[in-house]
Amino acid sequence: MLSPKIRLGIPVNEYKPSVKGSTPAETLFSVSVSTVSYVRRTRLHQWRCADATFHCASQELCEQWIKVINEQLSLLTNRPKSLLVYINPYGGKQRGKRIYEQKVAPLFRRACISTDVIVTERANHARDHLKMEANLDQYDGVVCVGGDGMFSEILHGLVTRTQTDRGVDQNQPDAKLVPCSLRIGIIPAGSTDCICFATVGTNDPVTSALHIIVGDSQPMDVCSVHHHDIFLRYSVSLLGYGFYGDVLTDSERKRWLGPARYDLSGVKTFLSHNYYEGTVSFLPAEDTMGNPRDKLQCRSGCHVCQHKPSLKDKQWEMSVEKEKTDKGRNLDLLFGICQINHSKKRISHFSALLSACLSALKPFLGF
Repeated sequence: MLSPKIRLGIPVNEYKPSVKGSTPAETLFSVSVSTVSYVRRTRLHQWRCADATFHCASQELCEQWIKVINEQLSLLTNRPKSLLVYINPYGGKQRGKRIYEQKVAPLFRRACISTDVIVTERANHARDHLKMEANLDQYDGVVCVGGDGMFSEILHGLVTRTQTDRGVDQNQPDAKLVPCSLRIGIIPAGSTDCICFATVGTNDPVTSALHIIVGDSQPMDVCSVHHHDIFLRYSVSLLGYGFYGDVLTDSERKRWLGPARYDLSGVKTFLSHNYYEGTVSFLPAEDTMGNPRDKLQCRSGCHVCQHKPSLKDKQWEMSVEKEKTDKGRNLDLLFGICQINHSKKRISHFSALLSACLSALKPFLGF
């Protein structure tokens, strides 16, 4: 049985002979040296690649160890061997291409992962390529280097391609959508990197690359938005109406400002003090296990999430008698999980549970 370090290792493909002996009077003897790279967990959810060096008495023994380790790693079928990579050169601080070439590509090469890299040239370039041109059968996954907008492009392209290939009409709100067979990996290089914070816990490119290499997977809920039987968009992190929509619309005209455009557009939109008509239908909670002001953070093992009722329970069935509506003029309406670097209090369990309430399809996305 291999140790956890070897289990999370990277394929070994070379050894280095060395000679030991400190003085001419000593008998010199040859020692073969092999180095195994493995994943090491550090603070703040970050992962790093570390090395362990082994000294063998002979070259034959060293090569035998290398062969055994690589054979064990080849049995891990969840690890990708071929990836399609899309790079957004304009997202965030326009460092996506440099981040990939300097931090991510060397790790993929060490892990013996082949990649086809496409640098996007316009908005929705990646989405259109996935929908119409990409030969997805030759890849184990799709990787986007950019921010949440780039991830959204990949999501829409991949999900739409899957439904088209299976003959599913996305315009039907009640259609049973087919989960994607390919996973999406995210290398954070954007302004907010909300999806990375919500799934990995940090927006560190090296950490995300190592999650992809070892085949780590995180299922995510995807919500579809329709209007009069016409499909509009898919959403993972945030579904907003009103204030947030105005902020994003205004910020698109200020992309040259980089991440600061969100703060500027947010202040401008807030000071305009616009209100929006809307009607919300909802089912009131039947228990008092928690409330939005209890200041409890949702983490692994959260007691609120562990005791959440099943979607199959009768109390979750829609009832005209229990359903309530609220109509009025509000600043905005927001649903979903939105954890970013500015969110110092992290995620509330109310946000985590809310994601499942909005789910229309649940493909397994994200390495």
